[in-house]
Amino acid sequence: MSLKPKEKVAIFWFRRDLRLHDNAGLYYALRSGYQVVPLFIFDRNILDDLEDKKDARLTFIYEAISKISNELRERDADILVKYGFPVNVWEKLVEDYDIAEVYTNTDYEPYATERDKDVYRILKEKDIVFKTCKDQVIFEKQEILTSQGSPYTIFTPYSRAWKEKCNGFYLSSYPTKKYFRHLYKLKTDEMPSLEEMGFEKADYNFPSDEVSANLLKNYANERDFPAKEATSRIGIHLRFGTVSIRELARHAHEHSDTFLSELIWRDFYQQILSNFPHVGKGEAFRKAYDFIQWRYDKDDFKKWCEGKTGYPLVDAGMRQLNAIGFMHNRVRMVTASFLSKHLLIDWRLGEAYFAQKLLDYDLAANNGGWQWAAGSGTDAAPYFRIFNPASQAEKFDPKMEYIKKWVPEFGTYEYPSPMVDHKMARERCLKAYKDALDKANK
Repeated sequence: MSLKPKEKVAIFWFRRDLRLHDNAGLYYALRSGYQVVPLFIFDRNILDDLEDKKDARLTFIYEAISKISNELRERDADILVKYGFPVNVWEKLVEDYDIAEVYTNTDYEPYATERDKDVYRILKEKDIVFKTCKDQVIFEKQEILTSQGSPYTIFTPYSRAWKEKCNGFYLSSYPTKKYFRHLYKLKTDEMPSLEEMGFEKADYNFPSDEVSANLLKNYANERDFPAKEATSRIGIHLRFGTVSIRELARHAHEHSDTFLSELIWRDFYQQILSNFPHVGKGEAFRKAYDFIQWRYDKDDFKKWCEGKTGYPLVDAGMRQLNAIGFMHNRVRMVTASFLSKHLLIDWRLGEAYFAQKLLDYDLAANNGGWQWAAGSGTDAAPYFRIFNPASQAEKFDPKMEYIKKWVPEFGTYEYPSPMVDHKMARERCLKAYKDALDKANK
């Protein structure tokens, strides 16, 4: 059994911030004046929906929590690890512990927002203070506004304003380790095993949490070529907070403005999700695009999912995704455009498929990227921008190294013919989009 503190404590609740260093909420908890009990909840509301019992993301989280536990034990502390529905877990925690305050870092996704409201109500009944902190972004919600006081909906002016406001203060790390003496000397049971939660460990070689200066030096020139190892693969670490966004932004600021721009895109999509919550509930950012008459062709969707469209760059991307839970960003744009515009299949189906497969899945970025590709999102470009998968392959995989790696049968009789003609698909898409916008404007 856990040794329960007799005195009042603060609890720090880990979520998308699985690290001890430079952690905003943990820092404020450690400076609260109370001894701090760290907590993580394996949330059944999320886990019960996972079909893959060897989901690599869960293995990644489990290993990150184990690392935190090991680091804490070196300081005679530990982390409480619970498995269940957060509301039920908190109902028991407020009975078992004399809690003065609860600290956590803000999660901007719709489910997380509703979950935190439910937990807030439980804590409020016991007069327990619930404090959320900004940690996973540099600027959140309405910290960056237009001169009219409204949120930005176009990236370029947002990026300009972001850079004007950003300074050393916003990129400074939180010195958590200075205050580790305020961790409660907690002795806990062993954390529940993956097997006890109904899962198995995934055998996966996760990407490094470091981004080399050399990679950043060449990033602007090489990042669009999927055959090159020229992207950071840092997405899963940002998703679960095993790296600090402040440290990464400082590193980018020093070595690559292009990479910094990618981090700003991440902030941009998070503030879009916060200020326009309808995008997180399956609606188009620009609502006129909800009038599009999508095709619902299960066979076509299946071919796209399996990478059997007859367009080699699309197929290579989908097979890479299915095999390793990652897809090169340039190819993400091409595959998303192909589904929503060439096949005229609802982007939401593609968004859901990516959510199921991507190790670095992030609702704000995934939704933002899909709506950008579908033309229904924040992007200022007109809807008639339609990627030609063949010319994209010629430009970004000229030696067909990426394609041959993931589509080894390309060039043989086994490889299928294109499932749709590019010219016909483009004309069909333009008509469907025009009809939808005409209908919306009536």
